[in-house]
Amino acid sequence: MKKREKIPTTKRWVVKIGSALLTNDGKGLDTTAIAGWVQQMAELRNQGIELVLVSSGAVAAGMRRLGWDSRPTEIHQLQAAAAVGQMSLIQTYEVEFQRYGLLTAQVLLDHDDFSSRQRYLNARSTLKTLVNLKVVPVINENDTVVTDEIRFGDNDTLGALVANLIDADLLVILTDQKGMYDSDPRSNPDAKLLSEIAADDTRLEQMAGGTGGALGRGGMITKVRAARVAARSGADTVIVGGRIENALMRIAAGDDIGTFLWAAQQPQAARKRWLSGQLQTRGTLVLDDGAVRVLRDQGKSLLPVGVTEVRGDFTRGDMVVCVDQEQKEIARGLVNYHADEARKIIGKPSAHIIEILGYQDDAELIHRDNLIVS
Repeated sequence: MKKREKIPTTKRWVVKIGSALLTNDGKGLDTTAIAGWVQQMAELRNQGIELVLVSSGAVAAGMRRLGWDSRPTEIHQLQAAAAVGQMSLIQTYEVEFQRYGLLTAQVLLDHDDFSSRQRYLNARSTLKTLVNLKVVPVINENDTVVTDEIRFGDNDTLGALVANLIDADLLVILTDQKGMYDSDPRSNPDAKLLSEIAADDTRLEQMAGGTGGALGRGGMITKVRAARVAARSGADTVIVGGRIENALMRIAAGDDIGTFLWAAQQPQAARKRWLSGQLQTRGTLVLDDGAVRVLRDQGKSLLPVGVTEVRGDFTRGDMVVCVDQEQKEIARGLVNYHADEARKIIGKPSAHIIEILGYQDDAELIHRDNLIVS
């Protein structure tokens, strides 16, 4: 049986629409296209499918309204464009969904909403409540306040994190390509469209080389990475051309369009998904070979004795990366000690912590419950 044949049984979708589609490659909001996608989403909702929409397009729409021909580089201009564009974007969705008697809700998220455990759970509860009330949440990154240092990087990543957040069955990424090819179709006329492939297939990085267009921040590689993030909660991903007629309805019917990336791994527990979704790290711990084996093979906590070097300035509760002697990432997790404290106790048995520091909060640098192995 084909993997995509199970799509008709999925009940909770996250649909992400990219900037190039929404603005017709920068010509302003394509209200006709938006009306078509909304009509399909309304039909899906009538079929019992729960929907959350992740929409790009605020900056591009704002640029159009402000009369700007090229994407600005100054962060405050980008934030201003996002603020202007968000108004018309949400108004358009509200009007179109109202035609079918569906309510919408605007939800703006930033990295802090995912890195703070309390805000993460609040966002999860709010979105699930909206979905249960048959409201369609329209989600975008809060571009008016974020900076490059704290942004998600692209709305493909945001869509995947939202899929984890609400335990979605399927992430649908609507793009300006028909799907994912085995090579770049813009430079290789013989490139073949992939029908189905596991999200964790190691060949995908090479196939997905290249970046996005001038309006968006994502490329095909970001969509592959998004599929892998979505797979953490067991969600499958479809990358499909948004201009294909009735694309969403055809996906729901199990038609062979776009590229289906199935989740091959077992879903992570909710807390582990929250940890995985944190994009900001504050420092690095370099591990010896023994610690690497313990983390990978035995799933145990990271003790100070297995760490050879501490880099960066972090405090208790921050996310840090663990690397081996060749600087390859092994894991990441929430650290139990400040960087200065960690530097004093690394390489020493945990029994010596109180002697070195004068106190002991934890025996571990990172407890296994707060650790994600790569």
